[in-house]
Parts: sequence; structure tokens; C-alpha cells
Amino acid sequence: MRRSLLFASCAAAAIAAACGPSSETAQQEADSQVTEITAAGTAFPNTAGELQWFRFQRRVEEGTGGRIKVRMLVHGQLGSEEQIVSGLQRNRVHIGNLSAMVASTIVPETAVLYAPFLFESEAEADFVYDNFLTDLFSSLVREHGLHLVTWDEIGFHHIYSVTPILSPEDLRGRRFRVSASEASRQFARAFGADVIPLGFGEIVPSLQTGLIEAGENSVSLYVRTGTSAEAPHLTLTGHSFGMSLIVASKTWWDGMSEADRRVVAGAYPTIEESRLSTRAEANQDLENATDFGIVPRWPDAAEREAWAAAVSHIPGELAQTIGGQADLVLETIAEGKAAFALQQAAGPVLRPAADRAQAADGRLSVPAAPGTSSGRSSSTGSAGAGVSPAGSGSRRLYQRNRCR
Repeated sequence: MRRSLLFASCAAAAIAAACGPSSETAQQEADSQVTEITAAGTAFPNTAGELQWFRFQRRVEEGTGGRIKVRMLVHGQLGSEEQIVSGLQRNRVHIGNLSAMVASTIVPETAVLYAPFLFESEAEADFVYDNFLTDLFSSLVREHGLHLVTWDEIGFHHIYSVTPILSPEDLRGRRFRVSASEASRQFARAFGADVIPLGFGEIVPSLQTGLIEAGENSVSLYVRTGTSAEAPHLTLTGHSFGMSLIVASKTWWDGMSEADRRVVAGAYPTIEESRLSTRAEANQDLENATDFGIVPRWPDAAEREAWAAAVSHIPGELAQTIGGQADLVLETIAEGKAAFALQQAAGPVLRPAADRAQAADGRLSVPAAPGTSSGRSSSTGSAGAGVSPAGSGSRRLYQRNRCR
């Protein structure tokens, strides 16, 4: 009997071995094939930026069948954007979101993108980025050990303040928060402001203590990060076009298989998706300005001319200060703007997908308020008339012509 039981046990073991590893062994082997990557950013909850990162995570993990897991440190867990830069350089962060201002600390030429009044409208900026700047910056970031995955729109920047700022003269002597970017510093200095360099996370406490009393940011980042509660006045200058770069460690990127690169490259929302969500969010925030306790103000044509004239020297001086390929960036933008103007003169411009989608649902068809115009002065490159009192129609027009 014992001999029969021993034989049966041996037979069962042989069958199990022939059929392959146990479920426990198979799971261990599967786990050993999973790669974890770290995605880092400074997104705030309930913003378009946060939703875009969650989409990225889902698309990567689904697209690779779970072989790549994304560790999400996208709410500033690593600290400031400067620390994300450090993580990318040390290969501790695989992919991250960097504003062009902070990216300028490693790719100096990106600071030029924040020079004031470079673009006359969102449509013009979209055209230039899509057709002229993407290839150039893909090359520039590659030289610094990074891979440009895509752009991520922040939106036009405006001036927020504790008390109203009605003209450029009102900035003189104001304690104005600036970022690490040279473009931000030069903008504040041009108006005689007291320049206070601070990290993004220091803005709200510094407003609370009185260390600063003004600064600049896009509508959504102003409204949804607590800044508006401390500085309720918003002057919609639309002076700089904010853009982030979604960049990956080149070492990691080059080490992936071609199939995985395709999945990751397509996982983060495209620039068209980014534009749609960011602009819709800004529209919503301006429509609900009263609920947020915000006092928005649209400069009139003469005031806008004054803002632009005071900083018209910055793009050239900024490029000279930065050196490198900064002059080429300005030349490329000028070339793109000229091409855009030619297309406009020839007939309707083929707008990017985001704008075409907005036009289809009517968000770009709102007429200007009575007494406004739609151009900008060609003498300074600043926005022309077309501003109006803070009515709902003009708020919606913000998305088309940055509150012209």
C-alpha cells in the first residue's frame, strides 16, 4: 500500500512538472517582467493637468498589458519643478511635466517662449508651435539628455494682485513674484516692480504674509491653486503664452522597445486635447469669477498698447542674454507668424484640431461685444482693441483672442 501511495505521489509530481510551473511561480515570473516608471509633476487636484496625468497612467498600463506600471508623483510629491528636473537628470524620474520657465534652467532657449507679447492670438500661437517650434525644441532638449514627448498648454498669463493694477505705472514698487525664468524677471523689472523670486508652492503663503502683493499666471492656475483667494484682482493682460513640456529621460526613452515607445508617446494627451481642456477650464473659471470672488479687468486698447510698449525691448534683450540658439528661436517664431499671416490673407486658416472642435460646438463663434475691434497694433506687436467690460460674451472671447 505504501509503495502504491509513493508511486502515485511521484506520478502527480511528474505530471505537475510536465504541465509547467505552479501558479505561484508563474506569478513571480510575471512580476519580474513588470517595469515601474515614475511620472512627476506639480498638478493640482481637480484641474485639467491632473486629469491628463491619470489618462497617461491608464493608457500606458493598458497599452502595455500591465508590463509597465506608472508610479504617480504628479501632485508635487517631489517638491518644486526644479526637483523634477534633478530627478530627470539622475534618471530617478522617467517622465515629467516642466513649465517652459523651469525648463529654461536646463534648456535656456525655452525662456524665450515666455517673452511678452510674442503672439497675437491662440490661433497664431497654435500654428507656430505646431508647424515651427516643435521640431526645433525636440532637437534642443535632446542635446540636454531629454526627449520631448509633447507640449502641454498652460494658457496666456495675466497679472494678479492684492489691490487693483489698472496701468503699468501701478506696478512700480510692487512686490512682484517671479519664477526662475529670466523672462519673468525682465518683465517685472521693466515696470519698476520689486522683484521677488519664489517657487510656485511659496506663492500663497507669501501673499498671506505680505512678502509679495502681485505676480503672473494663467487663469486656471491662478483660480485653482488658492492664489485668487489671497489676490482677488486679475488684470487680463494676456502678455505671455504659457506652455509646458512633457519630457522624458533620454536614457530611459532610448532603452525602451519601439513598441513601448509608441505606447508611451501616445499615452499623454495630445497638444490638441490639452488645448481643449485648458481653454474650457479657463472659460469656466472666468464665467464663474463672481463665485470665486475674483475681480477681472480687461484693459482697453490704449492700456494694452501701454503694457506692450513698456516691454517691447524684452524679446531681443532676452535672446541676447540667453545666447545659444535663442536668436534662432525668435527667428523661427517670426517666420511662423509670417506664414500664419500669409494664410490668413489667402483665406481661412486651417485651424488646429482643438480649434476646429471648438468652432464646431460654437465656442469660437461668439461675436465681440459692441464697440470692440479684433485687431492688434502692428507698431508694437501688442494686442489691439477688442476688450470689453467683464460681460459673459467677452469672457468667452478670451479663449479666441485672449481677451482682445
